[in-house]
Amino acid sequence: MAFTVALISTGGTIEKTYDELHGVLQNKLSVLDAILASLTLDGVEITRVPLMNKDSLEMTEADHDLIAQTADIMSQGHDGVVICHGTDRLAVTGNRIHERLAAKGRMQTPIVLTGAMRPYELRRTDSVQNLTEALCAVQILAPGVYVSMHNRVLAFPGVRKDYDRMTFVRD
Repeated sequence: MAFTVALISTGGTIEKTYDELHGVLQNKLSVLDAILASLTLDGVEITRVPLMNKDSLEMTEADHDLIAQTADIMSQGHDGVVICHGTDRLAVTGNRIHERLAAKGRMQTPIVLTGAMRPYELRRTDSVQNLTEALCAVQILAPGVYVSMHNRVLAFPGVRKDYDRMTFVRD
């Protein structure tokens, strides 16, 4: 029987593509299907949930609430949830999901947030590694809310982005 994962995409650097006309990286098209197509995912059934495609610095409180609500709903019908998210506000969303589920007593599945410091389209991207690690982590973690990036898994609450080291750390 397959392990079912809801993959919620919200945008962020992991999904940025190069706009040749304007010479900038933007959140316009999702690249997650291209990344998933390059992976061997035996025994895993992915349900794609394209929620939004925003740079996390542009996210509002309503966006964080929507992501938390969607993660809650998806966790009820799947074995795990992975959320691709921009790294600048990832900790806000992780804490929001943790608070929501803890208040409802619904920590029933692992929910793993991930992202990238460098877009998929760049040669030295960390996006494929981070998504692969998140998809592996969600299958073995206990119920809870986590961030998985750069060969580390950290549980919420108490996680923040370290801008000097460009990764996530414990508070």
